Amino acid sequence: MTVNPQGIKVRVIGLGLIACLGALMLRQFVALPQFEARLLDLASTQQLSIARYMARDIDKELRARKRLAETLAAQAPVGQPNQLQDWTRDRQRTLPAFGDGLLIVRPDGAGLLAEYPVLPGRAQRDFTKFSWFQKAIRAAGGSISQAAPVPHGAEPGIVFTAPLRDSAGNTVALLAGVSRLAQPGFLDGLRATQLDDQGELLLVSITDNLVIAASHASEVMKPASSAEAARWQAMSASEKSQGTIAPNGDGENELSVIAAVPSTGWLVVARMRTSEALGPVSGLQRFLWGVTAAVFCMMLVILTVGLGRILKPLVDAANALRDMADGKRQLASLPVVRGDEVGQLVSGFNVLVARLKNEEAARKASEERLQFMAHHDSLTGLYNRAMLEDRLGLELARAERFNSRTSLLFCDLDGFKEINDLYGHHAGDDVLREVARRLSTLRRRADTVARLGGDEFVILLTDVKDVRNSSAKVAQQCLHAMREPFQVNDRQCPLGMSIGIAYHDGAPVTPSSLLDLADLAMYQAKRRGKGRYFFIEDLEPAEAPALLTGAGA
Repeated sequence: MTVNPQGIKVRVIGLGLIACLGALMLRQFVALPQFEARLLDLASTQQLSIARYMARDIDKELRARKRLAETLAAQAPVGQPNQLQDWTRDRQRTLPAFGDGLLIVRPDGAGLLAEYPVLPGRAQRDFTKFSWFQKAIRAAGGSISQAAPVPHGAEPGIVFTAPLRDSAGNTVALLAGVSRLAQPGFLDGLRATQLDDQGELLLVSITDNLVIAASHASEVMKPASSAEAARWQAMSASEKSQGTIAPNGDGENELSVIAAVPSTGWLVVARMRTSEALGPVSGLQRFLWGVTAAVFCMMLVILTVGLGRILKPLVDAANALRDMADGKRQLASLPVVRGDEVGQLVSGFNVLVARLKNEEAARKASEERLQFMAHHDSLTGLYNRAMLEDRLGLELARAERFNSRTSLLFCDLDGFKEINDLYGHHAGDDVLREVARRLSTLRRRADTVARLGGDEFVILLTDVKDVRNSSAKVAQQCLHAMREPFQVNDRQCPLGMSIGIAYHDGAPVTPSSLLDLADLAMYQAKRRGKGRYFFIEDLEPAEAPALLTGAGA
């Protein structure tokens, strides 16, 4: 078979090859660099979102501990120095936030007035050499120290301080609460977050040029390189929100963003190698090269053998695709007429249709899961605090409008910390899930069972006629449900529960106030021996100061 160099077929083939080559060049030198730039912008935006979230979370945690130190300083028995040691011990035992010690430092820094736990030699130490003490003396109120070795060892931590003042407003002592960086529940979110195989989050003190916490433990308490510190300082000074790309210590380009922690001036740095961020591009490029080669071969075969006959199924498929794109037909698989290249193309489209349908189903499932996670506790599946407050607010508004009754049971586990300490957090999580199952089994569909966090659960009873008797009955059911031992690592472990009850009696009340009242009632149940329930309405006036002090601890 002779080929006419001037024939239409040759010219069509040549034109097609030229067009494909032009498209390839356009893709390689124009589209691909733009795609890489947009992918880096997307990675930068995602990193910035994570860094800002972590910065807000850390700032919230630090401010909460600072407020707690100020609250304790205001409650301390300043005029009764012989009670300071017992007061310090009682507060430290009930405050996981200051798990590494609660100290009452003399105003001149020469030793301690009280401490817990009591460590040999610490009460006689000279605290004036510690930077946190110097900062606390200069501060008008509470203060947060830089990360440094804690007063009784070399392990890094943060000291939260607040002055103790007498009735005349004079500073008579300094309260110091110590939180180690490695303390459970402190900076857990940053340590547990991984951006990618090579990405990481850092909490950096710019003034000390020191990494305070990191998602990779090997980076903690190490100084940052001078180049990195200078770059982060420049980004902080310019308030640059987007990421910067610069070589790291290994000579590889690195994408990094920062977010400030307002209460301390620290920075949350999210960084990852650009090669990791652009990883999908390499795979996409290989895929596109493969597709291009297949298209070239298919074009030569189709145009050489017979454009009319061979292109007919393709034309039919193109018409069907056009109808689908125009909405005249639903997106569906096309029939494979022949097993040639056109059939392969149609088969590839069918695979793409199936993938699109699967991705759509996966997207809907992901949206449903995210919607569920936004309103539910990830560990137990119960409602979370946000959903509880939302439902409580709606129920209180409904109660005030229709004169119905609402009750709130604040449940706190007795003995759960011992299970966590003995068997680990995985066993503790199993116990919390079982507690959630038992509490949920007891309730009506109209009621709400929520987990606030830790070992605290709340039950919202709605539309209750005899609110006090009904609440007491539910509380008894909950206590009875806790009597059966829990299976922990092939062992039977007992676990109790203390329940505080507050109910809406018709007077206007906010959701947070009602929740606080139930919380106070729970503390009173614990004070009376645990394993029982207590109505906040039963609180005697003489008991109120002691209860409020215990709740503040």
